[in-house]
Amino acid sequence: MVTNRQYRRLRKLMHTEQTLAQAAAKSRMDEKTARKYLKQDMLPENIKKPHTWKTRQDPFDSVWDELKEKLEIAPGLEAKTLFEYLVEHYPGRFNEGQLRTLQRKIKRWRALEGAHKEVFFSQEHTPGKLCASDFTCMNHLMITINKQPFNHLMYHFTMVWSNWETGKPCFSESFESLSEGLQAALWKLGGVPEEHLTDRLTAAVKKPDNGQKFTDRYEALLRHYKLSGRKTQAASPHENGDAEQRNYRLKLAVEQQLLLRGSRDFESRQEYERFLGKLFDNINACRKDKLAEEVVVLKKLPLERFQSSKRLNDIPVSKASTIRVNHNTYSVDSRLIGERLTIYLHAETLEVYYGQKCVEILPRIYGENNHRIDYRHIIDWLVRKPGAFANYRYQEDMFPSFFFRSFYDDLLREHSVSKAAKEYLKVLYLSAKTSEEIVDKALQYRCFCDELTTAAEIEVWVKEYIEEGRKVEKTAITIEAVDIAAYNGLLGREVLQ
Repeated sequence: MVTNRQYRRLRKLMHTEQTLAQAAAKSRMDEKTARKYLKQDMLPENIKKPHTWKTRQDPFDSVWDELKEKLEIAPGLEAKTLFEYLVEHYPGRFNEGQLRTLQRKIKRWRALEGAHKEVFFSQEHTPGKLCASDFTCMNHLMITINKQPFNHLMYHFTMVWSNWETGKPCFSESFESLSEGLQAALWKLGGVPEEHLTDRLTAAVKKPDNGQKFTDRYEALLRHYKLSGRKTQAASPHENGDAEQRNYRLKLAVEQQLLLRGSRDFESRQEYERFLGKLFDNINACRKDKLAEEVVVLKKLPLERFQSSKRLNDIPVSKASTIRVNHNTYSVDSRLIGERLTIYLHAETLEVYYGQKCVEILPRIYGENNHRIDYRHIIDWLVRKPGAFANYRYQEDMFPSFFFRSFYDDLLREHSVSKAAKEYLKVLYLSAKTSEEIVDKALQYRCFCDELTTAAEIEVWVKEYIEEGRKVEKTAITIEAVDIAAYNGLLGREVLQ
């Protein structure tokens, strides 16, 4: 088959060579072939006739109208599904070897007559103009802290032009997580771009039927940094495509580094965050030049950070020694019953203020209608009212570990409900007044050694354990001076004077 390139070379050589035979030979074609193409005076691709005839009968001609109707009604139908339909409704007419023929036929129909596909329009970006952020779930990476699952999200920030990125682990898509993550990124970046793009987070964006575009707190955050806010359209996550793509790439990078590390377990959250920080530094290392172009056009940071926490005033403490914050229930010290508190709601904690004093910092609960009851807050009165324990609404929160629960279950098997509650609450009271960790060790010892069956015996064991620990702490350790002559003896030499 003569190519267009050969033909053009032949025409060029006809002006320099003496004979057609020489020109044809240098064009790597036969002389007769060369004469034919010169006579036709057309490129080979224009001479070739399109292949419009069929080499074999199409086995789907008789049923194609039926299949096309189904495709027009449900464009998502796959060729394999339609082939199985034909096999079922037309027994003996089709075989497995014809599936590929049907797949090609449907593919060609979709390209020529099917529904129009969504078009994605490439965007041009300029340095320092747009940053984007998103939350992405990291649970599938199966990261653990001290062998315990660490289910979390990642707040992920990226500069759209240079692809510089950073991130911060968090546990919900709350405004506090958004605010803390965005501010940490801007201060690490060292400046403020013109616009910030996010998807339709309820913490930042109002519902479409609301006249206001953003929430009051998010608008205040944008004003503080002189940022212009942008949001994606409803059901259009691809509009935040830069952040979505960086999410995908980030999780791939984390997965690869975990495989290289040889372990998905970290001793602490701080170690995990150091691991992420080093990963982001490595990812951004090749973007320094483009980042430098962005940094010079960024706006200056404000003098101080925006207050991310939400202040809640006059939160009453119920008779059950609980407070209700963001549709969740928390316990507080029973001394505060009847008082009113001020709560500062952060991304991961609650600061509890009475008057001007912070009396406690509690872990934040996510979701709604959940609860966190600390037995230390109420044990003083619960031990006085053991009859309330059996039907206590938050009884499950009164078992700090598996071994506490196991001890109570064993008591129930041997004693009445009231007796079991009294014995168990004595142990829980002991845990609150001494050390939960040591009491848990005593209960573990009870399970494996079949001893310490009563609260009194457990109390004796705990006190002895604590006393032994104090004795070890007070014991002075002395190390005798090393006789160097012994080492010289091993070498067969005299001690040097």
